[in-house]
Amino acid sequence: MFQTTTKNGRVLVWIPADRAIPDGDTALELAVSARYETGGSRLIIPKECFPPEFFRLSTGLAGEILQKWTNYQFQAAIYGDFTQETAASKPLRDFIKESNRGNTVFFVPAQQEAADRLSQM
Repeated sequence: MFQTTTKNGRVLVWIPADRAIPDGDTALELAVSARYETGGSRLIIPKECFPPEFFRLSTGLAGEILQKWTNYQFQAAIYGDFTQETAASKPLRDFIKESNRGNTVFFVPAQQEAADRLSQM
């Protein structure tokens, strides 16, 4: 069900773009299933998996999802073009910038960059 790549001895789990992540419970179920099936806890996720509410921080959805992944020791790279969302929201722009300073969840423009960064952590 999940595709994986092993890079630098780390199992990277590719989440397909058609997997909807509408809420925190679904996000956690997806991550736990990925770990169970693959042994990997590093998730590479296309932006398209998330509803628009994820990118509106006032909804709390991003915080809920990312907190669950953090609590269960998952790392995630969310990739895609965030230009439109960040142009409309300084808080989101700041959130992405701050997330990218850490090693738990970060946002990058391309799949390959997501894989490269996750494999070096």
